[in-house]
Amino acid sequence: MADLFPEDPVQQHTDTPAEDAPLADRLRPRSLTEVIGQQHLTGPEGAIGRMVAAGRLSSMILWGPPGTGKTSIARLLADAVGMRYEAVSAVFSGVADLKKAFAAAEKAREAGQRTLLFVDEIHRFNRAQQDGFLPFVERGTVTLVGATTENPSFELNAALLSRAQVLILHRLDAEALCQLLVRAEELEGPLPLTAEAREALIASADGDGRFLLNQAETLYAAKIAEPLDPSGLGQFLQRRVAVYDKDREGHYNLISALHKAVRGSDPQAALYYLARMLVAGEEPLFLARRLIRMAVEDIGLADPQALPQCVAAKDAYQFLGSPEGELALVQACLYLATAPKSNAAYAAQKAAWKSARETGSLMPPMNIVNAPTKLMKDVGYGAGYTYDHDAAEGFSGDNYWPEEMEPQDFYQPAERGFEREVKKRLDYWQKLRGERGG
Repeated sequence: MADLFPEDPVQQHTDTPAEDAPLADRLRPRSLTEVIGQQHLTGPEGAIGRMVAAGRLSSMILWGPPGTGKTSIARLLADAVGMRYEAVSAVFSGVADLKKAFAAAEKAREAGQRTLLFVDEIHRFNRAQQDGFLPFVERGTVTLVGATTENPSFELNAALLSRAQVLILHRLDAEALCQLLVRAEELEGPLPLTAEAREALIASADGDGRFLLNQAETLYAAKIAEPLDPSGLGQFLQRRVAVYDKDREGHYNLISALHKAVRGSDPQAALYYLARMLVAGEEPLFLARRLIRMAVEDIGLADPQALPQCVAAKDAYQFLGSPEGELALVQACLYLATAPKSNAAYAAQKAAWKSARETGSLMPPMNIVNAPTKLMKDVGYGAGYTYDHDAAEGFSGDNYWPEEMEPQDFYQPAERGFEREVKKRLDYWQKLRGERGG
């Protein structure tokens, strides 16, 4: 279940959890103001805060990592605006459960009671099941609040997305996780940890508040006599925990330093920070993911081999394990730090995404749209298309942009590495376009 406070998804909650309930359940927030780490949504200026102030909710999709409070927010939303709350889980529910929920919502509506239907893991419903929500959402039978850890753009129907606002929940940062531990200690007493081990426990949670509270509950249950240091904590929890030095430089400071050293083409410093994290017990696959990100963000087509090098390093580590596989990460790190740098692809992505959001659903020019049927051909689909392989130099110079939109220059390669050659090609094609009136 993707939430900080897991509960039976089909039961109404009680005001006071049982004394023997899990720690995460006993620390469940009682109001939206108690939700930790999501003030950008729940605060007075946030989308949820504004809806609650107006007393009217619209359907929404809560998208965020596990353990960030999606289910809790849905429950509290219903309480805040006086709506009936009903929940289903796409993991455990089928068509019969949905029909039952909709029927109950219809009956409640006739009695003047609005229903908030919370659907956990909504991305697990198939496309046909997702379509089944549409008539009930459109009629106002239910206000849909879906929760997902997956990208809604890929996992949810466009029709459903057009009727719901996507709200992004953030992974809990160190400050938010620290607040959770403070609440736990107010209830259960001090954790048996040194200050360094406490920071290590927070870092190991990787933004997941539920995981952090479960680990804390394990520590309380063990009734440890002497406070554990980072090494002892790692052995007790059987989980690699980052060790902090005397200056308490943390997990996020070190990964930031590694990224910036790679970006700054300093292989010696990059190797040092990589070693710091691996020696401290950082998860190697976390570092592999970050190296892959560096390859596409800071190098891109300036060296097209950077990405394959990093993916190969990840595969090699998974095949060899530690410590042998860590050498593959070292090689990838050194390759990135010594490669020519360009963020042209990264900048192009941001510019293209911005343009796509602003321009909406413009139709491509008719000459390049597909015409699989006679009717479509008759109305002009595909008319005038030039097959580039038949054109001089394999380049037609046609216009591929919507008629209502001027051609854009999102991607502007740098004069470094392989991108220098890419720039020459783009300049040459632009010259041909000018000569051919494109």
